[in-house]
This record gives sequence, C-alpha cells and structure tokens, in this order.
Amino acid sequence: MPELPEVETVLRGLREHVLGRRVTAVEVRNPAVILGAPDDFARNIAGGRIVGFSRKGKVLALQLARDNRKPPRYLVVRLGMTGQFTVSRRESPLEPHTHVRLVLGKGRGELRFRDVRRFGRLRCGTRRELEEVLARLGPDAREITEEQFLAALQARRGTIKSWLMNQQLLSGIGNIYADEALFAARIHPLTPAGRLTPGSARRLRRAVETILDRAVALGGTSVRDYRNAEGRPGNFLSHLRVYQRTGEPCRRCRHPIRRLIISGRSSHFCPHCQPRPRRVIVQRGPQ
Repeated sequence: MPELPEVETVLRGLREHVLGRRVTAVEVRNPAVILGAPDDFARNIAGGRIVGFSRKGKVLALQLARDNRKPPRYLVVRLGMTGQFTVSRRESPLEPHTHVRLVLGKGRGELRFRDVRRFGRLRCGTRRELEEVLARLGPDAREITEEQFLAALQARRGTIKSWLMNQQLLSGIGNIYADEALFAARIHPLTPAGRLTPGSARRLRRAVETILDRAVALGGTSVRDYRNAEGRPGNFLSHLRVYQRTGEPCRRCRHPIRRLIISGRSSHFCPHCQPRPRRVIVQRGPQ
C-alpha cells in the first residue's frame, strides 16, 4: 500500500515531468474512482494548467490554474492500496484497470490513474475543499515536531503500532514503515502508546523521520503494485529489516523475525531487539 515515501516520490516525479503542462482532455473510464459527479470532475480539470503540487500524509494534490482569473482547482489523489498515477506516452497501450486519463498539451504525454483493487480515489475541488480534507489528518509524519509527537501520545490507549497508523493522529505511515520504525526504535508493537517514556517516544520520532527519509531517497518500497510517476518500482524493499520477513534472521541479532496480528493487520518484529514490555495491550484472535 503506498505510504508517505511512495506518495512523495510520485509527487517529485510529477513535478519533474508535468509542471506547467495544460490538461487538454479528460477521460473517465471508471466513474467509481471519482468522488463527486464524473462530468463535473472532467469539466473542472480540462483546460487547467498544472502549476503546483502539495502533499500531506498519503494525500497528493495538484494545483490547476484556470483562465479568466478564475480561482484555481485542486486535483486530490488518494492512491489507496494499489493505485498508480503515472506519466505515459499517449500512444502507449492502456494497461488493465486504467480508470482515468488526463491528456497533456505540449507533447504526447498524459497522466493515467490505474488501480487494480479500486480503493483509490480522485477528486477535483476548491482550495477550501482541499483544506477541509487535509484538516481531518494529523500532522505529517515527516514534518511533525518533537513537541507535537509527545503531546499526541499522551494518555493514548491502544498499541503503539495502531497509534502510528492512525491517520487522524499522524498522517502518512502505514504497515510497512510502522514496523520498520518500531524496529529501529527497539519498541515492541504491543506497547501501550500512552505508556512510552519520553525517551522512548523521542527515539521513535527520530526513527520515523530517519526511515521515511531513507525510503524517499530510494524511491519508496514496491512490495507488489506500487510504481513511481515514471512507472518504475521503488528501491527500498531490500532495506526492510522486519516487514514481511517472518521466520528470517534479524539483521541485527540473528533471532528469527516474528509476526502477530494487531487490529487485524500483520505486525513484524524481532522479539530480541524489541522485548515485550510487562504491560501490553492484549490482542484477541490469531497470533
């Protein structure tokens, strides 16, 4: 599932390839991926010139300038679990599950939104509507300050793993980077979030920042579907320490990596490097 590093990588690729380009035509091949009326979506985007990009957490936004001094519109992109937003040559064959095409002027290129599982969504809205979307998210995981991080942890119930993945508290982290950050900080995923010591919390924030920066530098993690704006996979997969490495030796201590289920999601950890605390949040179901 694309997380913050993958969305940031897509943003950087789009900035390189389509900044300043005008959207000359819009084709909605599957209306189910559009939030709002598909006809309104196409009408508000067609003719707009791409003049800026922004991101908060896993949400990507393209700013579209319009003629006649009309206020700009914003194309809001959520990649969901398997979404891809790529720059392609217009004559390239359409891959299966390509749901939206944005044809670009000044060349033969176009933007294509492809999503096998169709959990991703596109929306075109005003600045106010974009701000309303972003206001529902917690601080961006790459930009959160130490004070904000510590304050958000106070008196929180539930596991630290679930806390890291709660987009209303901290936006941008999913299963991959939650596992990796907890390993780097030597914190067991069942540790109660509100019981982290200030020292452990600071160590975790630094781990989050470091892991995300490394993943961005390597173009994100392609476990299965993720591709960058050029259609290429990310390069962080070989750098994963615990995620989806159940039974393999820990790269730090050689003990086997273990897996458990937290809130219905797999969690991977090293029982030696991330010792189980005396008090944990009990999880029911398969372990």
